[in-house]
Amino acid sequence: MARPVERRTVDVDGVPLSHLVSGEEGAPPLILLHGTFWSRVWQPVLPALGSHSRCYALDFPGFGQSGGELDVEQAGVPALAETVLKAADALGLDVFDVAAHDIGGGVAQQLAATSGRVRKMVLMNAVMFDSWPVPAVERFRDPEVRRNTTEEDLLAARRKSTQGCALRTLSDDELADYLSPWHSPARARSWMAMAAAADPRYTLDLVPALKEAAIPTRLVWGRDDDFQKIEFARRYVEEVPNADLVEVDGKHIPTEDSPDAVATAILEHLAP
Repeated sequence: MARPVERRTVDVDGVPLSHLVSGEEGAPPLILLHGTFWSRVWQPVLPALGSHSRCYALDFPGFGQSGGELDVEQAGVPALAETVLKAADALGLDVFDVAAHDIGGGVAQQLAATSGRVRKMVLMNAVMFDSWPVPAVERFRDPEVRRNTTEEDLLAARRKSTQGCALRTLSDDELADYLSPWHSPARARSWMAMAAAADPRYTLDLVPALKEAAIPTRLVWGRDDDFQKIEFARRYVEEVPNADLVEVDGKHIPTEDSPDAVATAILEHLAP
């Protein structure tokens, strides 16, 4: 049965981290991570996922509705993984499942490879190997580009990118909701910091440890993604033991195109 979704905060190093919560307390914990978007990407499937898990869809510092602001050093994959572990500690979670999208997938792989606290993992249209950064993100690794990008410039770029991330046309209200964080200067700077910190060596360096850990992993992929190509997902399941792939209709945010199929694939994987 679908569960209600509510927004809460948890304190991590003095920063209030906002997160969407769904599911019964005491159910198996599932931490959901975002990348260059925010927890909004998980909203369409959280009521269904809450039927099995206690879900925590986090907003990283400086993203979504969280406080704080990321600089480039704090926005790299290892640093973000440490933030997730601190959030898990603050929430009273020891071992947990993790589902992750986009650059959040790099953070999930870091957790799976190094923390010893991940039971099962789901990667949804996530970065891996050398699939990233895509050109629209990579350009922000140049400090001059970051300095010369206004909030209006970034908002326009995010609008164009978001419109291209789903097969269906997002309504005006849905698009405005997705874009709402980037009206804040601190969140705009945090986004550019994450873009500047994007580096494929993080995921490439994790491959040997991921193979050794062999965490049960399901890749759920919008097959028409223009940003994270499905060929990388197919490579992952060929190279990393204990991984499989479910392809669904959709582009970079398949929760918008195929929420039922995405939720079913995740729930099947997380089941005992």
